Amino acid sequence: MTMLLVHLLVDGIVTGCSIGLVAATFAYFYSATGTFHVAHAGIYTFCCYVAWYCIGLDIPFVPALLIAMIVGALLGMMIQGLLYAKLERLKATPLVMLIGSIGVLTVLQNVSAILFSPNIIQFDLPWRTEYLEFGPILLSIPQLLIVILCPLLFLALQVFSSRTALGRQIRAVASNPELAQITHLRPQRMFLYAIAISSALVAVPGTLVGIDQAMQPYTSLIILLTAVVAVIAGGIGSLAGAFLMSIVLSIIQSVSVLFVSGRWSLGVVFAIFILFILLRPEGLVKRKFKREL
Repeated sequence: MTMLLVHLLVDGIVTGCSIGLVAATFAYFYSATGTFHVAHAGIYTFCCYVAWYCIGLDIPFVPALLIAMIVGALLGMMIQGLLYAKLERLKATPLVMLIGSIGVLTVLQNVSAILFSPNIIQFDLPWRTEYLEFGPILLSIPQLLIVILCPLLFLALQVFSSRTALGRQIRAVASNPELAQITHLRPQRMFLYAIAISSALVAVPGTLVGIDQAMQPYTSLIILLTAVVAVIAGGIGSLAGAFLMSIVLSIIQSVSVLFVSGRWSLGVVFAIFILFILLRPEGLVKRKFKREL
């Protein structure tokens, strides 16, 4: 029983790290623009397929992952430039922006199915099923990469946001877009940078989870929903809160299979989320980076 609990905790941490980077990147773009970027889930999936396709062409894993990240950044910039920016110029309501984003998600899912495969894919990598032992804990190499890379990239995003000139400019636009426009910070350009960074980073958990568990075009939405729950529960605008809450919720979902059927584990997470926001509506961490709406 003890060993089972340890393995469930480890699985929760691994899943939490991958969802944590999805949540942090979603929160980063939302904080900068106020756009509920549901299409983030489509980029997550599409980038995984790009990496899978590149590896099928005998491109090594690291260059394939970098190509997927570049494709993700370009996709994000296209979505911002061709959809969100135009809708904003037309003074579209947040609901219209959300519907537009859902439309892009649907397009990306179907394009992934048409260009690559509608079926579950598995990466042809010899090390994807290899395991490393850490005492009683077994981790596959993809899981180890998730635990290492996702927190590192999250920390890099934090440092970029708070310590670099471009990061501070994006924060300034998020805090007061009208003043930023007056001071010639060019908010739309900052939004392009924000979505490019978010979309490039989300390619990493998308690819690594695909290597570890396989991938299908239509499975990423539930990952985004869990990430959004973590963003809200962690405190909208707090990247650290989103990442930490992703790990907490993933551990709860993993451990809950000891008490309920696995098919109800996600329901347990959402039930706890509802209780959490009723008791602490401001979230786990106070907001530090938000767009004034």
